[in-house]
Amino acid sequence: MSAPNLRHPDKLFIGGEWVEAHSGRQLEITSPDTEQVVFRVAEADETDVDRAVAAARKAFDQGPWPWMAPAERVAAMKRFVEALKRREGELGSAWSMQMGGMSFLAPYLTGRGTQNLQDAIDLGGTFPFISKVASDASPTAYVVHEPVGVVAAIAPWNVPYMIMCAKLGPALLSGSTVIMKPSPETPVEAYILAECAEEADLPPGVINLVPANREASDHLVNNPGVDKVSFTGSTLAGKRIGEVCASRVARCTLELGGKSAAIIMDDMPAEEAGKILSGAITLLSGQVCAMLTRAIVPRHRHDEIADAIASEMQKIRLGHSDDTNAQMGPLAMQRQLERVESYIEKGKKEGADLVTGGNRPASMNRGYFFEPTLFANVNNNSAIAQEEIFGPVLSLIPADDIDDAIRIANESNYGLNGSVLTHDINEAWRVARRVRTGNVGQNGMRSDFSLPFGGYKQSGIGREGGAQGLHAYLETKTILLDAEPAELV
Repeated sequence: MSAPNLRHPDKLFIGGEWVEAHSGRQLEITSPDTEQVVFRVAEADETDVDRAVAAARKAFDQGPWPWMAPAERVAAMKRFVEALKRREGELGSAWSMQMGGMSFLAPYLTGRGTQNLQDAIDLGGTFPFISKVASDASPTAYVVHEPVGVVAAIAPWNVPYMIMCAKLGPALLSGSTVIMKPSPETPVEAYILAECAEEADLPPGVINLVPANREASDHLVNNPGVDKVSFTGSTLAGKRIGEVCASRVARCTLELGGKSAAIIMDDMPAEEAGKILSGAITLLSGQVCAMLTRAIVPRHRHDEIADAIASEMQKIRLGHSDDTNAQMGPLAMQRQLERVESYIEKGKKEGADLVTGGNRPASMNRGYFFEPTLFANVNNNSAIAQEEIFGPVLSLIPADDIDDAIRIANESNYGLNGSVLTHDINEAWRVARRVRTGNVGQNGMRSDFSLPFGGYKQSGIGREGGAQGLHAYLETKTILLDAEPAELV
């Protein structure tokens, strides 16, 4: 993969121009592999945020983007996608260098990000933005879907390109304008997005870029010029954003944390369960909001399955993100490593059995590496079973029967993802319907981001993906007329 070649890393993209940051500061991005600084980019402050909102507001209020026919916006988005495809190697390299993701995963995640934009393009050809309906109040009636306005798109650090594109696609298709606020740990992909928007000749102000830390991000959410906030990240931050949006009746989509359960049925072989669960928990070093972090097992099979999972975890080879023989890379940053270590201590104090892992690998004295870890005989009320760790730590919880397993799965503040490990299709369906979560897959951590994705309870509000995701960027208007208009635009 080619290293990212940013044209203006020392600037922000606002109103179609690359401009100096008011703060004069830079963000330093540290490699989780080596603990060395690998990028520096401009840091936006509150003044820069206000400039970006003003630019997006002008582009929305004065057009032409929101007034274009959907087909015209689709044509511009196609140019945008083609520009991004030419830089997929750089996008993948940026991801690995910033958060330590394994390079063999980069092409899939990069491709999935671009596909999120393509999904919106495809939807643009069929979505009914204007629908004639019957009405008792008027001879001619229409239901019209119009853009929500100025959108603050706030993406996390784990898969920043894929998630930012999931916000950009429906926002752009709707006719909204966007302020991209990437995580300060992983801003490089957003720079490439801004460069490609410029290359695709999107109108000035349609896409803006302000990498920023917490204070400026909070200022963005509070800005009355922002009509909608689309946020992916922690539940704690999501609660704050939800409160701010509610206080000024702004729209928001919140895709937040999870503590997702895999329910293992009696017909599932222990060895197969071990492979599925160890493979899932080590994906992106466990740093996925939809990660299967609780495994609920029949009590009489608990020890057998614990041994099978531990056996598979012990085979996982750790290595740098560009190591083609490695299966798992480092955690993304020092504070994440310290967070995981703190939960290991909590698990021990709570009386769970540490079966394997729980330490930094002795052979790797540089980088934020941590062993795949299994706790067994976990109490579902404990911190390691209820709180999102965001690392390669799996809790094995015994259940008396299937009803007890479903109770345990639902006994959580979260409801983002889940899985049923069984080869009985009918049983998988029955259990999936009873689990209170936004996504359920059979035999593993499955997600289809072209379909609605989001959570119940404290895992979020709203959905991304599919027509449901587009609706989150639209306002619905009813128009009642005396006759047919000459033109529907």
